[in-house]
Amino acid sequence: MSTDLATEAFFKLHRDLPREGPGVAQDVAWAASRLDLPVNARIADVACGPGGDIAALLDQAPKGHVTAVDATAHFVQAARDTWRNDDRVTVLKADMKVIANLYDLIWCAGAVYFMGVEPALKSWRKSLLPEGAIAFSEACWFTDAPSRRARAHWADEKPDMTDEAGVTAQIRSAGYEILGQRRLPDAAWEAYYTPLDARIASLSEGADAALQAVLDAAQKEAACWRAHRDEYGYLLSVVRPL
Repeated sequence: MSTDLATEAFFKLHRDLPREGPGVAQDVAWAASRLDLPVNARIADVACGPGGDIAALLDQAPKGHVTAVDATAHFVQAARDTWRNDDRVTVLKADMKVIANLYDLIWCAGAVYFMGVEPALKSWRKSLLPEGAIAFSEACWFTDAPSRRARAHWADEKPDMTDEAGVTAQIRSAGYEILGQRRLPDAAWEAYYTPLDARIASLSEGADAALQAVLDAAQKEAACWRAHRDEYGYLLSVVRPL
């Protein structure tokens, strides 16, 4: 299968989903509760996808501004379509490695792994206002002995995946203090997988080989998490430079 066909099939599956990874508004609220976030906070939503967290971020800073950034054009367009009439939101097509301006909070749901925890935290430090903080979720193991199925699932996606202690060590190595950490709840995963399940079902009939391969992979991913949710997940960390 060509790379172009696989990419086209992937985005056909993921088009019009409410979010591109696990998360619920309560995650944002919890992260904000670790901070003295001003009502007019300047917030960056890095790798925002279709903008699934923008409303929750604005709930925490109703007089603030969210600059949402993503490198994928149709995610950017989806977020712009939703927020085009709200001057509290700017949506940019840009690389997450290059964040302009200064922020009270940099939020990154599930995408730090593209850069790595230490490189991301070190790179974004210059974009924080005094007392500014970063909140990010990172996949990690919750057990010292994950099952063969769980290990196989993550072998290609994140072969160097560590545990919670490993994420904590990377944060401290980057020169940050930890203001709070918690695992994402099951509801955060179902907020992603339940709409994905429905999308898979709607596309299954008449799917070509490229699309069917993508649908099968997505079903396998969701089934693995549901069977092994006690073995891995996302750790949400709220951190501030020392």
